[in-house]
Amino acid sequence: MSSASSKLVRSDARAVMAKAAALLAAAAGAVALVASAPGPSSAQRPTDPGVPVPPVAAAPRVAAPELPLAGVRIALDPGHQLGNGRFPAMIQRLVPAGGFVKQCNTTGTETNGGYPEATFNYTVMRLVQARLEKLGATVLLDRTTNSESAWGPCVDQRGRFGATVHADLTVSLHADGAPAYGHGFHVITPAARNARSTEVVAASRRLALALRSGFDDAGLARSNYINHGFGLDTRWDLATLNLSDVPVAMVEAGNMRNAGDARRMTSPVGRARYAGALVAGIRDYLGR
Repeated sequence: MSSASSKLVRSDARAVMAKAAALLAAAAGAVALVASAPGPSSAQRPTDPGVPVPPVAAAPRVAAPELPLAGVRIALDPGHQLGNGRFPAMIQRLVPAGGFVKQCNTTGTETNGGYPEATFNYTVMRLVQARLEKLGATVLLDRTTNSESAWGPCVDQRGRFGATVHADLTVSLHADGAPAYGHGFHVITPAARNARSTEVVAASRRLALALRSGFDDAGLARSNYINHGFGLDTRWDLATLNLSDVPVAMVEAGNMRNAGDARRMTSPVGRARYAGALVAGIRDYLGR
């Protein structure tokens, strides 16, 4: 081969190698570009029409736990009204009381220092309401004020209030005005008056027992002047109990004329203790 032919061959070989190198470089760049590009989403990926693609499952919802007293309706009766004494004509009129008539209402009692029973009843029942509502209950009071410019409601209205608002039970709160040596709480249940009331009376006694347990567990002493420390009493003469068509109990939280009971009733800590006892008793009765 002549030297000219040899030069030509070497030139062609170099050209082929250069083109091959260029092609390899281009291919490498394309591979790198594909590798760095974001992949298609599940909605963009091509699929085989013969193979179904399962849907992406949504995160499961976690249901909020149901409150323990959800769906329960509770009627509360804070005894008396702060202004009853200013309306003698209204509170002295006679109203039905369950087979007889009775005075519409009274002023209630007070501590020796002048703290009114009506205020104690109302303040504690507002605490009870707040606690029960936090537990999911619907709570209704038969009086929503504690005012010297207001009176009532009468005892017949109080007795019918639970059924009127479709409550599952009624709890009435009072404080006694007995001689100063007496102290402690007691719970009052209605007496059976006729066949219709028998079922309500039986349920009312269960409610009263549960409320007594709530007070016992709170360390509150039973009455030492009513029913020999039994903590329960049955009365036939109270319209609030006689006229109720739902389970009902009346709590006499203590004796306002007793120094120890009065100190507790006039203390925010003491009133909170009474409220806690009432709520515990109601929950015990409901089993919730």
